[in-house]
Amino acid sequence: MATTSASRRTAAATAAPAVHCRIECADLHARLFAVTLTIAAPAAQQRVALPVWIPGSYLVREFAKNLQGLRATQGRRKPVLTQLDKCSWQIDCVPGQPLVLHYQVCAYDNSVRTAWLDATRGFFNGTSVCLRVEGQTEAPHALEIVPPAPADAARWSCATALVPTKTDKHGFGSYRAAGYDELADSPVEMGAFWSAEFDACGVPHRFVIAGAAASFDGDRLIADTKAICEAEIRFWHGDKAGKRGGPKLPIDRYVFMLNAVDDGYGGLEHRHSTALICSRRDLPLRGEKKKQPEGYTTLLGLISHEYFHTWNVKRMRPAEFASYDYSRENYTQLLWFFEGFTSYYDDLLLRRAGRIDDAAYLRLLNKTINQVLQTPGRLVQPVADASFDAWVKYYRQDEQTPNSTVSYYTKGALVALCFDLTLRQEGKGTLDDVMRHLWTQGNGGPISEADIAAALEAVGGRSYAPELARWVHSTDELPLADLLRAHGVATLDDPSQPAQALGLRVAETGGSVQIKVVLRGGAAEKAGFSANDEWLGIELPAVGGRKGATQPAQAWRLTKLDDLALYLGDATKCTALVARDRRLLRLPLTLPTGSTTWRLFSHDAAKITAWLAAKP
Repeated sequence: MATTSASRRTAAATAAPAVHCRIECADLHARLFAVTLTIAAPAAQQRVALPVWIPGSYLVREFAKNLQGLRATQGRRKPVLTQLDKCSWQIDCVPGQPLVLHYQVCAYDNSVRTAWLDATRGFFNGTSVCLRVEGQTEAPHALEIVPPAPADAARWSCATALVPTKTDKHGFGSYRAAGYDELADSPVEMGAFWSAEFDACGVPHRFVIAGAAASFDGDRLIADTKAICEAEIRFWHGDKAGKRGGPKLPIDRYVFMLNAVDDGYGGLEHRHSTALICSRRDLPLRGEKKKQPEGYTTLLGLISHEYFHTWNVKRMRPAEFASYDYSRENYTQLLWFFEGFTSYYDDLLLRRAGRIDDAAYLRLLNKTINQVLQTPGRLVQPVADASFDAWVKYYRQDEQTPNSTVSYYTKGALVALCFDLTLRQEGKGTLDDVMRHLWTQGNGGPISEADIAAALEAVGGRSYAPELARWVHSTDELPLADLLRAHGVATLDDPSQPAQALGLRVAETGGSVQIKVVLRGGAAEKAGFSANDEWLGIELPAVGGRKGATQPAQAWRLTKLDDLALYLGDATKCTALVARDRRLLRLPLTLPTGSTTWRLFSHDAAKITAWLAAKP
């Protein structure tokens, strides 16, 4: 009888592990994990490698740079170990005799992508610490996590979405994975973290937070997160999700891991968990009665975004990602869909979960629209090409990035908006229907752009090839204003802020204006500004006034861009004084007139609610 992929995974999960990885917190102050990797039945010429990237973060990060002291043993024998390239090794083995590899990993990256260890917290992704055993990646793996010495970690606990096999009450011990992919896709959090559990549509969830202040309101965060999770589960699976006779869900457990720091933001999705980082000031405060802070709304949007990835990228993913190649870049033109459409739904589902109202949603959408409209690169590179170039552009940003490319997150979110509003206007379906059609028709597996086009046609009753060509594969402007107006949202042109009007992105710190980006075609570029300039001040010539009065020449020191309005008055020209590489330069600057930015407002509340409050 033929076996299904599910039954093969079940068999693999219960079989004896072919690869056993033991992780020890060897030295908290030196930030060293000690790793012992045991291969039960190695090949004669066994190859092992450490990934160069982590799925979901499209940059070659060279994790092997943190690996040190690799050595191999087979019983009393010390087999020859040869490094083949930057991240892989070959060991001459006696077949059938267990091979044991010992090494250390230096863990100093306090992000969601790599590994961290100090006296208060440990964290790692499998891609940073676990060598991949060639020829045995589909075989069962075991992960054993050992805590620091009791004197160092008396109150430490351990959290991961891997299934435990033998653990203590703090979560340390042994876990199983069906293969290397599951091991690599299951981060581990350790430390004296805050922890809470809740059910969403019958699925057990856990939320752990490291670094939260004592004023943190955990009850509010759990209530809001539960509402978001249930809204998203029902988005994909309907109101019967989690009920008797309802649809089978793709998850049977989920873990949120949040690292609260002084200043940080980001997340990385996994099949049964997510790793998040935020400013601890963005966590909700106990007893807070004022309007929901913007930072907390942003955090809820991040939670919504990464949880939506449970479906849209971790299971329904680009066909090019059906099987990851951990040794090099994995290219796709579809990040505009997998990241961009997720970015559209993250805030929209906050609204449907009742965490924000219509006005708050429109403010978030307004911000996204202005981010795209203020990016000259949108007229240079199509968003499909920006997806492909993520490895060399989006994740390697510099002062020219906004001029040469566009974010597949923000532009992709606006493409999703345009498809949703177009479908709704034509009256045959919505983008929600398209997403669920893709899920059911593709059995929650890899998809291509052709599948997306077919789903749009199946729901909308016509081909959307022209829209895909214009909105995704060209640099044409999106028809945002017309589509929004048809759904109750009008646009106003407000005067731009000084930096936007000048075509600059700046940092204002310590009474200094530092130029970070000079945008293409702006007044600052025409004047000759350059990234890394320090804008010191302005000079104004003497001018005549009414009734013979005159204004003498003046020079002013700038400490922030808002000073311009104070010092310029009605003048439209000045000389900018900048420091560049310790040279003082005078740049003739003509101030722009009529520069505007979009402001969205409601002109038909009923239409807006019909769109934003839609149910599955």
